[in-house]
Amino acid sequence: MDLYLDSADEPAWAELMPTGLFRGITTNPLLAQRAGLSYPDIDWTAIAARARELGAQELHAQVYGPVESYLNWATALYESGAKAGLATVVKIPLTPEAIRAVPAIKALGGPILLTAAYHPKQVFVAKALGVDFIAPYFGRMSEAGLPALEMIEQMQTIAAGQPRVLVASLRNADQMVALADRGLDCFTLSPDIARSLLSDPLTDGAAAAFDAAAAGQRLK
Repeated sequence: MDLYLDSADEPAWAELMPTGLFRGITTNPLLAQRAGLSYPDIDWTAIAARARELGAQELHAQVYGPVESYLNWATALYESGAKAGLATVVKIPLTPEAIRAVPAIKALGGPILLTAAYHPKQVFVAKALGVDFIAPYFGRMSEAGLPALEMIEQMQTIAAGQPRVLVASLRNADQMVALADRGLDCFTLSPDIARSLLSDPLTDGAAAAFDAAAAGQRLK
């Protein structure tokens, strides 16, 4: 199973990446905005170096602006990853205009993720283009009234391992459990969901009892 931390907030990276849970970090313009960053002004060489320093093997970042600018932006992102010593993955939204930019970016030789997937039919696009990942938005699908569990299970069946289905937009760990029960094994998690994986009240209580016993105390 591969987990990715979905955040542009470096303090959250510093808190959660050292747990060793995460293969990498994913981000996009919305996450950057929430972290108080100007996406066009991000220094990706510095960001990639920081991610690598914290143990990331991959950094996923999303294209933005005019489609004509995607190729140069992707080239720069791949170069930033190479300098930092980690894989950088170019995220491209599944819109008609953006899809047309995929072949030229694929020719650069770096990994690609198609993002904002909402329907199993979009897996055919990802397979035909030979990209590495497709990211369905589970939470947003559910909130739009779609049968998200069934649709993502169909995506997994159609993909058959290529591309990898990386589930995004999760709202809680229970959704992750339900998806894993259907064979999904690649998730991007918000810092809050990541924190929820690290603790459980009953586990915390058991650990406290162990410590108390070791200290010669008895808990009621």
